[in-house]
Amino acid sequence: MELVNRTEISEFFLKGFSGYPALEHLLFPLCSAMYLVTLLGNTAIVAVSVLDVRLHTPMYFFLGNLSILDICYTSTFVPLMLVHLLSAQKTISFIGCAVQMCLSLSAGSTECLLLAIMAYDRYLAICRPLRYPVLMSHRLCFFLAGTAWGLCLFKSVTETVIAMRLPFCGRQVVSHFTCEILAVLKLACGDTSVSEVFLLVGAILLLPVPLAFICLSYILILATILRVPSAAGRRKAFSTCSAHLAVVMLFYGTVIFTYMKPKSKKARISDEVFTVLYAVVTPMLNPVIYSLRNTEVKEAARKLWGRSWTSK
Repeated sequence: MELVNRTEISEFFLKGFSGYPALEHLLFPLCSAMYLVTLLGNTAIVAVSVLDVRLHTPMYFFLGNLSILDICYTSTFVPLMLVHLLSAQKTISFIGCAVQMCLSLSAGSTECLLLAIMAYDRYLAICRPLRYPVLMSHRLCFFLAGTAWGLCLFKSVTETVIAMRLPFCGRQVVSHFTCEILAVLKLACGDTSVSEVFLLVGAILLLPVPLAFICLSYILILATILRVPSAAGRRKAFSTCSAHLAVVMLFYGTVIFTYMKPKSKKARISDEVFTVLYAVVTPMLNPVIYSLRNTEVKEAARKLWGRSWTSK
């Protein structure tokens, strides 16, 4: 009987903003523009990091990973969301929902770990400058990034499989614009305790733990910067990590506001609007923050732009 209940669902209806057609028409051009900026900005960061030899350092290796991650994250749901904003047919297949859920979970989880790894990189660069090339070797960079991507993908696949194997008993209206796992679990008519425990453990390991590690890293960085004798040296040291700190505050601030605030029993449209904006705005602002706060990125981009025009 449980197998029959599961196979009754072949697709889900993503409710999203279907009850607010005026809002849908407003969000479409806004989200389209932000998604385009996200793709162009993050692609530019990756291109500059790869093409400029001077940027072949651990810091820009991790920055390139972050940009690729932002492209993957937004691309898991924004294209389909844009189609749904202009269409009355707002369905997604069962398999498509599972894939979307898994990829978005994996990308969000990986960003938590990647931001912690980048904080560790800045700690070594500022607090252990003489040993930095040895401590943060290319092999370690690939290992840390690969481990973050691999572990989070495994975690997300596990959470998705457990959630999607639950019986849904014909309930298929997801009160969200994407297959967000908590919204899908509300449709299950079976015991969701195992899935909820996995999500709770994952949330603890990927939110408070990395954030505490980042805070500790920046406390040590700040203590080291304050001991630098010259004001110019302090400014230079702080400028190397201020962009990363801004991204950390933006990412964790929006995530904590979205997922840690008290949940009302009734879904509110304001919560969904904020979720759309944070999920699209944060990946869009990351390359802007890094390009504005980092002179090396700006100089590399300027030279590559000038070289491309010269070749023409």
